[in-house]
Amino acid sequence: MKPKPLTQYLNSDFVAAANALRPKKARHRIVAYVESYEDISFWRSLFDEYENEKYHFEVMLPARSSLSKGKKQAMMNMLGKAFGKNMIACVDSDYDYLLQGATETSRQMIGNPYIMHTYAYAIENYQCYAESLHQVCVQSTQNDTRLMDITAFMQLYSRICFPLFAWSILLYREHDLSTMPLLKFCDIVRLTSFNIGHPEHSLKQLNGRVVHNLAMLRRKRGDLYGKYQQILKELPTLGVTEESVYLYIQGHHIMEGVVMRILNPLCRSLRHAREEEIQNLAYHRVQYTNEISAYRHSQCDLMMALRRNTNYKNSEPYKRLKADVESLLHSFDVAPAAGAE
Repeated sequence: MKPKPLTQYLNSDFVAAANALRPKKARHRIVAYVESYEDISFWRSLFDEYENEKYHFEVMLPARSSLSKGKKQAMMNMLGKAFGKNMIACVDSDYDYLLQGATETSRQMIGNPYIMHTYAYAIENYQCYAESLHQVCVQSTQNDTRLMDITAFMQLYSRICFPLFAWSILLYREHDLSTMPLLKFCDIVRLTSFNIGHPEHSLKQLNGRVVHNLAMLRRKRGDLYGKYQQILKELPTLGVTEESVYLYIQGHHIMEGVVMRILNPLCRSLRHAREEEIQNLAYHRVQYTNEISAYRHSQCDLMMALRRNTNYKNSEPYKRLKADVESLLHSFDVAPAAGAE
């Protein structure tokens, strides 16, 4: 009979037993399962703040015997109650956090202290943290000129989206996936155009679409209006303010349909301005050629700079996530590492 793979026996108790076999001075190991390759560096960066001489985290994909990935795969050990102080899951919140137990996945995720979740919809939302986007532009273009206030724009964008976002969460809580599916919501709140000189035009177009769809929802689901008023008040208690909604909308949409549509023309203008400056200041053709070549080699691909952005650690959802890690570590009777906020 073919023996079962080791992963079938792997659970928190197994890791605890393995830890007991290690030398007493060896660091205690905590296995952390994540959804995909792209998630490893995010969680690694977070856990780096808390590792010390007593213990360390080992971040890995959920399946060693296959290529299976994803949220359900990372959480599946819950079925055997395998998670514990020696093995945890680390997943994107998606809508599950804001659904507050309206679905089985939501109940599992928010009800288990050994499942860490991002609070923001996904890691992409952190990478699109508004206050860090100017630095992303600088990394990509090596030009520190501020052509617009990106943070203010994203706050205004969020204010416009907030009432429609509340409807989206409510409909999912009510298991109504047809009145306004997630893809339709994302299509409504994307930026259809963007002009650096007149960014308000994009917001005006967005506001028109949102107002139109709010009226449609009031007509179709007027029976939920009382609950809608309640959820408008509840969302801020969950961390979703009127100015931070973009952190809780589907991450891929925010990155591709909003942030990149702003940053692409901004970075083009910044590069063009720098190249014009080089051309105006060069004494001769050779100097211009050398300088323009050096400048272009110093640039970084915009999407790569955005994907590598880690300047989101002052955001409110990240602070909540850190609080969960600290609570977990306190449950181990181990204080957080010195210097961790």
